[in-house]
Amino acid sequence: MNRIRARVARVREFVGEVYAELKKCAWPTRSELLESTLVVIVSMVLMAAYVGACDAVLLGLLRVILR
Repeated sequence: MNRIRARVARVREFVGEVYAELKKCAWPTRSELLESTLVVIVSMVLMAAYVGACDAVLLGLLRVILR
């Protein structure tokens, strides 16, 4: 029973330390979060278009080579 209590105490201590550290974090404002999200979405769309174009070009080359 003492081992269970010790583990519960350690978990409570851990959660308390995590809570204290999270209070120290600098959280973004709503507008900063939206801007960052937009940057990520645009970047992913551009990267997907680039990878898709490369895939199409390489597929075309492969078809020409294999004919």
